[in-house]
Amino acid sequence: MKDYKTDSSERGNVGTLAQSLVGQVVSGSFTKGLLLKLDNSYDIEKLRIGKFVVIQGERNKFFSMVTDIELQSSNAKFLNHIPSPNDSFIKEVLKGTSVYGLVHLTPFLMVDLTNKKSLEDVPKVKTIPPHFSSVYEATENDIEEIFGKDEKNNKNFHIGYPAEMDIPLCINLEKFVERSNAVFGKSGTGKSFLSRILLSGILKKDAASVLIFDMHNEYGWQGTDEKQASSKGLKQLFNDKIEVFTLDPDNKSYTFKDAQTLEIAFSQIDIEDLELLQSELGLSEAMIDHARMIQREYERDWFNKLCNMTVGHIEEFCAQYGANQGSILALQRKLNTLVDSVKYLKSVTSFDGIKKILSFLTSGRSVVLQFGRLSNLKSYMLAANIITRHIHAAYVDMTEKYLLAPDKYQPPKRLVITIEEAHKFLSPQVARFSTFGIIARELRKYNVTLLIVDQRPSGIDNEIMSQIGTRATLLLNDENDINAVFVGESGGQELKAILSQLNPKQEVLMFGYAMPMPIVVRTRRYDSEFYKSVSSEEKLTKEEIIKRGELAAAEL
Repeated sequence: MKDYKTDSSERGNVGTLAQSLVGQVVSGSFTKGLLLKLDNSYDIEKLRIGKFVVIQGERNKFFSMVTDIELQSSNAKFLNHIPSPNDSFIKEVLKGTSVYGLVHLTPFLMVDLTNKKSLEDVPKVKTIPPHFSSVYEATENDIEEIFGKDEKNNKNFHIGYPAEMDIPLCINLEKFVERSNAVFGKSGTGKSFLSRILLSGILKKDAASVLIFDMHNEYGWQGTDEKQASSKGLKQLFNDKIEVFTLDPDNKSYTFKDAQTLEIAFSQIDIEDLELLQSELGLSEAMIDHARMIQREYERDWFNKLCNMTVGHIEEFCAQYGANQGSILALQRKLNTLVDSVKYLKSVTSFDGIKKILSFLTSGRSVVLQFGRLSNLKSYMLAANIITRHIHAAYVDMTEKYLLAPDKYQPPKRLVITIEEAHKFLSPQVARFSTFGIIARELRKYNVTLLIVDQRPSGIDNEIMSQIGTRATLLLNDENDINAVFVGESGGQELKAILSQLNPKQEVLMFGYAMPMPIVVRTRRYDSEFYKSVSSEEKLTKEEIIKRGELAAAEL
């Protein structure tokens, strides 16, 4: 057997024994994890739940996480004679032999030291190391070996640092945008900051276009930081890569002053949009059924006709089709109230704003849609679903054309749609009506995926939760929410304790498709240093940005 204490090159450069040895494996199993006896020289208070460590076997190197820490004694009788607080000599005599620390480890990945392969080939753990295998703190080389390095010519992006370490840790954005993903966390934990970091990476690395439904006006020209001071939005950081639209052009306090106004025509509303808002609007099943009857009669003009029907027209319609007059009148009142409160709905619009957004997205630019003062759930859900439904239909059409004639057409550029309050769109009751539910279930079929931002993962349909590729989870306290995060994930039991112990700010448990193994990440701060690292090299004035937007509109 090789002497790993002296041969640091064979240990994958994990460092010297005195600097990084945590202890040795003394027992465990493949299904329940491993037990490590802490080395005498290692300070147990230095160890943290979620710490990334490396186990050195005889043939394999195992990348593992600390999942529990406990104190043990070789003989219970020693605990009958507890030394006084100042008796450091007795404490040192007993330490490591009679009393010692036990650490629970869960290995996730392994590398064959005799036949090292590329990062993409690092396999999941299929065996365990032998007794007395040494365990070391992970080094920068170990982190880069598993998570890659942020370089100009790749899609790896530096998102933060492993817990208790100052080594850059990356996420593979090429894999991240292939599937729908989620940022979870209770209110105040920094979901929007983490989302802005991830979206900044996508834009900087040109991994996809993004469409952001900015309910709280945090992503456009500027947002707010933890102290409610202004922070830069994506528009300031990425110049001409971002187009900002607003549904509330009269509100100057929240909206980027050069944002383009978006209006939605009555003809762009579908029955599906009413079904999504059924509980918000208080619509009965009978009302939805009558709306379908009217749609069959008037097709795309159904919403406009329904809102403007006279009592006489309603009576004629009911006589002809056997409809219930009271139900249609109640539906009409509710929809007219909706139109009065949701100012962006118009019977006629000067141009097709959704088509304009689509042209930006397919040309490689990204779009932030700000709601201004219309940040209530009713306004947000309606606009988000209408726009997403039209864009998804266009992406399905473009993808199918490409599949039928790849020599004639190009596949659409990958698109990531970001939604907040996602459980409202993806709950078991409405997911089947929501375009977002369809996108989540389709995975990457039509090059459209979601970035879900939510504080109530337990409100999301289990089938959709099981399809989420990568989960970035900040602190959650509710047991139902914690359980929901791990729906469809193996090994969730070991990670639940880690999730409940996260710091309330700037610490996130990340696992799933784009992460080779689960890991606790201390995220980068969204501040001037971050701005400098991601900002586009090309600097444009606001006048140049506006001019480019006008040129893009002329292309339509």
